[in-house]
Amino acid sequence: MFKKILLGAGALAAAAFGIKAIKSMHKMPLIGDMAPYFTANSTNGKITFPCDYSGKWVVFFSHPGDFTPVCTSELIAFSKYYDKFREINTELLGLSVDNVITHRSWLVSISDKMGEQITFPIIDDDKGEVAKKYGMLQNDTKTVRAVFVICPKGKVRAIIYYPMSVGRNLDEILRLVEALQVSDGFDSATPANWNIGDDVLVALDKKAYQMNEQEQKTAGIMCYDWYFCTQKLSRDEIEKKIKNK
Repeated sequence: MFKKILLGAGALAAAAFGIKAIKSMHKMPLIGDMAPYFTANSTNGKITFPCDYSGKWVVFFSHPGDFTPVCTSELIAFSKYYDKFREINTELLGLSVDNVITHRSWLVSISDKMGEQITFPIIDDDKGEVAKKYGMLQNDTKTVRAVFVICPKGKVRAIIYYPMSVGRNLDEILRLVEALQVSDGFDSATPANWNIGDDVLVALDKKAYQMNEQEQKTAGIMCYDWYFCTQKLSRDEIEKKIKNK
């Protein structure tokens, strides 16, 4: 009897935990969802998101805390890549659960000691309200290294999570944004390890496999089988499409 009671209690606890986990999961926006709205103070003043970034792509990233070594290296790396992101109509927006006074002190230290001026905004989220909306909190205290790529229509298009001990790869984040823009601009997909100048993949609904040889050649298409066709897109074609003039 006692064993049955324990089993019953365990099942109830498991069910409760499952419900809690499901609710927790739903706090995090998914790919294709609209980016959660918020207003917050930042190192560059008040931000209303995503309204202030209408018509822009945004890389919205969180870091666990100011004055920490991995986060410092990342902030410097993001800053060094800032112009590259802006060339493709993309803004950077950082966040941690520290206040704006701490943020600004940290930025002054980075400027004085490491010679890097951080000009993109970092959100003051000392109450963790924005981090909770985006599922950025780990153990309800520290923000993990989350990256959300948000398109000009305000939709979440990609999500990457890194553990606290591993710094992000800026080449990959830049490549990801470029790949999304190329996919949108040319109605295509990008293969593994794709970079600008590489062939893209033709969408299945384009019926490329049904084209005759001359049509494929004219379109720069190569079909290996009905489900796998590539298309040449030159660097110039892509840069004209995605880069700011």
